[in-house]
Amino acid sequence: MNTSDLLTGEVAMEDNVNQDESLVYQVNHKEEIETVISSLEENDSAMVLENDGGYLWKFQYGSVEVFVQLTGENDDDLLTVWSVILPLPAKNEPDLMKKLLEMNWSGTFETCFSIFDNQVVISSQRTIADLYPSEISRIITLVASIADENEDALMAEYANN
Repeated sequence: MNTSDLLTGEVAMEDNVNQDESLVYQVNHKEEIETVISSLEENDSAMVLENDGGYLWKFQYGSVEVFVQLTGENDDDLLTVWSVILPLPAKNEPDLMKKLLEMNWSGTFETCFSIFDNQVVISSQRTIADLYPSEISRIITLVASIADENEDALMAEYANN
C-alpha cells in the first residue's frame, strides 16, 4: 500500500476541525493523523490497518519505523505513538537503563523511553478527549524525531550484535 492509497488527498489541519453552534471543536482524529503522517513519512512508506479496535498506522521516518494507534473516536479512546529503538537484551543493561531514565528527565518532553515487548521504545499516549490537531502533530513529530535522533547512537553503544 502506498501513501495515495492511505490518504485521499491533502487536507489542511484546519479542514479536520469542525465547529458546531455551541463553539465546541470536533476534531476528525483519523484525518488529522493521516495529514501529519503524510507530512513526515518517507519513501511512500505509510500503511494503515483498520479493524474493530480502531486504526494502526506505520511509516518510515529517517532510520526508524513509527507506529500510531487510534482506538476510536470517543473521549476515552487512546492515541498511542511509539517507535522501537533497541531490542533487548542489550549490552550493559544497567548503564542503558540509567541513560534512558536520565534522558526521560531532560529531553523527551511528552514522550518517554520504556520497555515494550522486550524492546526499548519511545512512546506517548493520551486520551483523545479535548485533543487538538496541534497536539496530534506534536506527539507524532516528537516520537518520530526523538527516535530517529537516538536510535543509531543507542544501537551502536548497546546492541547485542
